[in-house]
Amino acid sequence: MSKTVVLGACLAVSVSLMWGQEETPDRRLRHSADVLQEVMSAPDKGIPRDLLRRAQCVIVIPGMKKGAFVFGADYGRGFAVCRTGAGWGAPAAVRIGGGSFGAQIGLDSTDVVMLVMNQRGMNHLAADKFTIGGDATAAAGPVGRTAAADTDASLHAEILSYSRTRGAFAGIALDGTVITADHSEDRKLYGHEVSNRAIIHGEVRPPEAGDPVASVLDQYSR
Repeated sequence: MSKTVVLGACLAVSVSLMWGQEETPDRRLRHSADVLQEVMSAPDKGIPRDLLRRAQCVIVIPGMKKGAFVFGADYGRGFAVCRTGAGWGAPAAVRIGGGSFGAQIGLDSTDVVMLVMNQRGMNHLAADKFTIGGDATAAAGPVGRTAAADTDASLHAEILSYSRTRGAFAGIALDGTVITADHSEDRKLYGHEVSNRAIIHGEVRPPEAGDPVASVLDQYSR
């Protein structure tokens, strides 16, 4: 058996173990709120607040797993929270996944934040599945208090995306990433079957444990 095959098998096992250490939905929701709070509390290095005020939805994926051995793979679970007539609505569980190819090897964990900037992007999010850069136009988001939030990218993109790895926060291109409704996590969080579309459109009350992500958004998007 070649060294390449052995290393590839070891990496596959490592990624499987890392992915298998899943948080419960309520704990992941709190983790998502913590990520957003930490990002927004550093205005000179975070998301421009005027962009956050214009966003229709915010998606937070805490600790997206990245594994690579020539072929790369990304996998993450998190939540989308969208505006309703009364403010920010209930959290809808989502999965994201994608792949890449190149001379790469390693394991990593990345926090991902996405702003859904208009109704078209919100409609994609309400569907069971869509692809960033395919179904929805996307761009790496500008960073910092003085970043030009009226750049061409932020004016025309349906989704602006950011990542934080090892403390470094920056806009990132996520073309090819697939976002899917995570029905099993919604069921665990709400205690019954619930439609992702109904959550996105503000027809579902927040879970009994509350919505810490919406609380952070209320704080920074006034």
